[in-house]
Amino acid sequence: MSHKRVPKRKIVFAGAGAAAVAAAAILLPNANASQEDKAADAQPKKVNAASAADIAAQLAAQLGEAFGGSYYDEDKQQVIVNVVGDDNDVDVEVKKAGAVARSVENSASDLKAAAKTLKTKATIPGTAWSVDPKTNELRVTADSTVTGAKWDTLQSTVKSLGAGMATVKKSAGEFKTFAAGGDAIFGGGARCSLGFNVTTDSGAPGFITAGHCGVAAKQWSDSQDGAPIATVQKATFPGDGDFALLTYDDANTDAPSTVNTGGQTVNITKAAEATVGQKVQRMGSTTGLNDGTVTGLDATVNYPEGTVSGLIQTDVCAEPGDSGGSLFSEDSAIGLTSGGSGDCTAGGETFFQPVTTALDAVGAKIGDGAAAGGAGAAEDGAGAADNGAGAADNG
Repeated sequence: MSHKRVPKRKIVFAGAGAAAVAAAAILLPNANASQEDKAADAQPKKVNAASAADIAAQLAAQLGEAFGGSYYDEDKQQVIVNVVGDDNDVDVEVKKAGAVARSVENSASDLKAAAKTLKTKATIPGTAWSVDPKTNELRVTADSTVTGAKWDTLQSTVKSLGAGMATVKKSAGEFKTFAAGGDAIFGGGARCSLGFNVTTDSGAPGFITAGHCGVAAKQWSDSQDGAPIATVQKATFPGDGDFALLTYDDANTDAPSTVNTGGQTVNITKAAEATVGQKVQRMGSTTGLNDGTVTGLDATVNYPEGTVSGLIQTDVCAEPGDSGGSLFSEDSAIGLTSGGSGDCTAGGETFFQPVTTALDAVGAKIGDGAAAGGAGAAEDGAGAADNGAGAADNG
């Protein structure tokens, strides 16, 4: 097993007087006008995905009801900001931030209200929805189990939201947590995966993983039927997320924040928010390293076990055994594999718990420093802490 522990052994798992005052009073209006003209003529900045998330958060706070979401244009390396209405001051603010303004119909609050309606009227196992800022709509998906009256209810609810608010499509697979038997971390008959090594606010070494792992067993081992190495301190699933914090039973455990992809070791220095359009990578013990794109935010998934909200939606493939694994971009921890549909042959939808939310909820930080999520790769390169399944093999 790739996660053997001994005391103090390093475990590597898959951020001038009255005249001057008078002169300033005279010159200030002209200076302000000049600044506004420059802002109006400003060209979009080229930024990376992490900076794009920061710009989007800044503008969301500034624009209020005029904000309709944002996404990252990977090819142009630009932030695209959806704007509702034709207020020139809003366009100026967007340009000042270095982003591109795009006129849309639905505000972020409109989409949030629509999602609330779906939750009230169409919380059906096998359905999911997320905000897609590229289409300025809710992306609603129904898996293969949603048929008959359930499908009719979903369609009628989506229609009741009004034109241009949501689209619904069928998925060939079935939404589920990615459970499987195999060599990863084990507890109470369940097989799961470590996501990212962290340090708790009290200074204890630990790791975060999927919440459906944490509710399956209290203690976890790095080998099947082996002695426990870590204990669950907090777990959330289903509900407002899918995350768990475990602390190592040996307080001397050295657990740096790195992801071993098999070909190289990636140092994880911080946690970051996901941005639609962002390229990401996922490490898992079943399928290894795979990449893809963030396609939606604030996703709600109705698993058979219950509803989970606040997730990231992607087109990164995953299969049974990958649950709990590390989603990352460059040196930033982004998410923990929750579940989805499909496989790495046919593709599908995959959902992830945001690392930033999990860290805030459990009181932890990446490794021994930055406020972010760490890595989960095994020493022998088997993957992000053998990022494996998130539910018991027997159900």
